Amino acid sequence: MDNDFLNKDEVSKKTTIKKRKRTRKNTRNKKTSSFIQILNGDFLTKGFMLKNLSFIFFIMLLLLIVVGKGYYGKQLSNDVINTQKELNELTSDYFESKAILEEKTKRSELIKKLTKIGLKETVNPTKVIKIHKEKREIEQ
Repeated sequence: MDNDFLNKDEVSKKTTIKKRKRTRKNTRNKKTSSFIQILNGDFLTKGFMLKNLSFIFFIMLLLLIVVGKGYYGKQLSNDVINTQKELNELTSDYFESKAILEEKTKRSELIKKLTKIGLKETVNPTKVIKIHKEKREIEQ
């Protein structure tokens, strides 16, 4: 008979079993359907695109930032290389100028140039005059 008395426990067990089976099937169908949509290209349809438009723009922004970061890093490395080359050139110029200055300011070279003007090298040694601190304080 259809109108038999049913126990609550039996009914609840049957309904929970049916719900579990449905949810398992639905999750499998959703997973496979999303994978199939990607393969088919159905994810580019109007409904999907409109629902996920903000996320797509966000992903595009991240991609632009990654590309820009790559170019910026490359530019920085080129700048470092160029600056290092310029520094090496300036260092070599400095050492060259320093060597020329030392050559021109040698004692023997100065004596030769100053004899033409009429100046001679002194024979007497130089004398140093020292004033002690105590004498300075008294004078002031």
